Formats: sequence, structure tokens, C-alpha cells
Amino acid sequence: MGLSRRSFLTTPAALTATALLPTGLLSALAAETPAPPDLSDWDKVRAQFVLDPAYLHFASFFIASHPAPVREAIEGYRRAIDANPFLVVERGLFEEDEHNVPLQVQTEIAAYLGGRAEDVCLTPNTTTGLALVYHGLPLKPGEEVLCTTHDHYSHHESIRLATERAGASMRMIPLFAEAASASTDSLIATLLAGIGPKTRVVGLTWVHSASGIRLPIREISAALRARSGAPVLLVVDGVHGLGCTDETVATMGADYFCAGTHKWMFAPRGTGLVWASADNWARLRPLVPSFSDLDQYTAWEQRSPLTSPNNANRMSPGGFVAYDHQWATAAAFRMHQQMGKERVAARIRSLNDQCKAGLAENKRVKIHTPKSGDLSAGLVCFEVDGFKPADVVKQLLARNIIASTSPYAITYARLAPSLMNTPEQVEQAVRAVREVSG
Repeated sequence: MGLSRRSFLTTPAALTATALLPTGLLSALAAETPAPPDLSDWDKVRAQFVLDPAYLHFASFFIASHPAPVREAIEGYRRAIDANPFLVVERGLFEEDEHNVPLQVQTEIAAYLGGRAEDVCLTPNTTTGLALVYHGLPLKPGEEVLCTTHDHYSHHESIRLATERAGASMRMIPLFAEAASASTDSLIATLLAGIGPKTRVVGLTWVHSASGIRLPIREISAALRARSGAPVLLVVDGVHGLGCTDETVATMGADYFCAGTHKWMFAPRGTGLVWASADNWARLRPLVPSFSDLDQYTAWEQRSPLTSPNNANRMSPGGFVAYDHQWATAAAFRMHQQMGKERVAARIRSLNDQCKAGLAENKRVKIHTPKSGDLSAGLVCFEVDGFKPADVVKQLLARNIIASTSPYAITYARLAPSLMNTPEQVEQAVRAVREVSG
């Protein structure tokens, strides 16, 4: 896997006595790492975070506060790298499989996604993942990428830059007039009707940060595959669904699934992934030299043609990164596995259902997120009659409630009940919106 089979020079004997030396890095860190915390109830989960208790945090989806297991993993790798930067990074990247740290990270991620470690590409964030995929696709002049008017700036710009470079085109369609009244059937019908004879790729966002709608990707993917005409590839921005829904990413039907892991997954800041099957990785062309693919390195070293198929490791951007953060990503995925995907999703759904029900009682509030938990996840987008969304957020902050606005041309206020919150806090936030609305 990767460069793990590369051989190394013998380590000077005097260095082998140093604590946390790399041949035993993973086992040494495991020995130093505290036992997994008790996460059997939500109070114990909230206790893993060091959020400022003076505030109620309803924007935790934006970027993660590192929970204790992740902080401890980061600190363990930081100490090891600070003590022996060359040895730890050199061997952490290029050791045999059982000692290869990125492979261990990919393995933990794959267990959560329901796929294989070799199909996981490590990236710094969603934006990088989307850019790698769209620029890597072998688009031809005259071909088209279809996306929606609801996607984020990073998704739209990744497509625009890639299609301009390839001589292809980009087209956007609305999937709905009002997210709150959309249905699975209407979403699928609208998307299928929008596909044209030149469409080769469809780009979708799983959970829209603009409205809080969660697209039924599994059903959409099945419909795309069942349609007649030229096949299309499905690229999904999944960042606001990963970590808050009960879904098996590797089987949901996306050809390419891109997500940062430093939001709902609580992974270290500056970490992300792209998942794809081996066949779909083979379609892409790498953009950045990889530090993770043995064949690419060997071809360069021997000045020989690179003949093996493209793969996830070859797509992972090379260059030095914050390894203490990237490698500690595994701790976040282990924490989610310990909490249980179904249990986490049920908790977040319950809190969001409570939030929507409470806001719906306010006649001056319009909710833009679908009421059904089947078409929503962890975000509740709304507006208050007579108030700009930014003013609603400011009024809530004055009451020590951290909300947010959606960064789009048409913007709404957002509350995002998460594992950081209690039902009592949700009621307090709803009550505060009632006070703001007058």
C-alpha cells in the first residue's frame, strides 16, 4: 500500500533508545494514549469538548472543537515529531504496512465508510477534494458537467475552473423552488429532466448548508443508473452529511464522495477525504505529485513510463502537511464508531426535530429546511419576518447563543443542534428566537 514497501537506511544505534521511535510508533503511541472514554450517554460525550460554557454552541458544524481523544492523538504525534522529526515522518510515511500511519488512518476511515482503505484519498478539506476530482476527470470539449444552483462556492468554482481548462461546459439547474416542500420524487424528476445529451457528470451536495435539505443520494444514484442514454458520473459534496447521518457512504451510489472531516466528524482541523471505487480512481488524472504512491515514485526514480492504473494514493496531494493533525484523524473515526453511527444520527435528528417544531410555533418564523428528517440532517435554516438574517444572529449572540448565517446570495439564519447540545438548550434557543421576533 502506498510507499510502505520502500527500504530505508539503518537507523543509528544511539537513536533507537529514544522514546516513541518510529518502528514502534503506533504501538508506543497506543501505550501512551488513555483508554477510550466512556461515551455511553450524551453528557459524557459533551464532556470530551472544551467549548466555552458561557455560550450555547449551535454552529459547531462550521469547524470542529477537538474532543479529548482527538486532542490526545494530536498531542501524541506532536511530541513524537518534535522529538524526532526526520525519523517519525520518514518512517511514519514509508514503513511497512503494519507501521504505515496514513494506511492506518485510511483503514479507520474505510471501516466507517463501509469500503476499502485503498479507496480512500486523504485531503486537507472538501474544497481540495472537489478540485482534485473535477480537474482529474478526462473531460472533453463539448461535454458538460451539470450541477445545481444550490451548491456551495467551492463546488461551483471547482467545476467552472475544470471545465474552462478542458473546453467543456458547466450548467446549473434548480432542484426546487422551496426546499421545505421538496420531495424525493420531485427532486429525482427535476434532476433527470435537467440532464442533456452532453451531460457526462452530475455534481450534487448531500446536505445543503443554504437550506438544510438532505438530498436522497441513494435514490438519486439508482435513478441515474436506471435512465437510458449515456451514463453519467455522480460527484457528491458530502461534508455536512458525514458524521451526522446513518448512511454507508461506500454503497450509497456516489462515484466520487468528497468531504472535509473537521466538521461533524470532529477530526483535526485541516483534514478531509475523497472516496471512490478502484474503477473510478482509474478514470482520473493526478494533479499534484503524490508522496503516497510507490509506482509513481519508482517511475520517476527509474525514468520509466508509469503504466499502472491511477489510484486513491496517487490522487492524494503530496508535500509536507501537518502530520500530527492528519494522522490523528483516525481517533475521530474511532470515536464515532464507539458512539455508533445510528445512535449519533438518531440523537441529531431528535434535536433538530425539536428545533423545527419549536420554531414552527412562531408565526413570524419561516423555516426553509424540510420538516421530514428523511430530507434533512443537522441544520435548520429559517428567517424571521422583519429581520435580516445577520441581525437575527447578532440578537442571538447577545443572548450568548451562537448561530450562523448561510453564505449565499439568498441567506438565512441557521441553528444546528448537534451532539454539543441538550434538549434544554434547544428549547432555550427556540425561546430566544421568539424573544427576538417580538
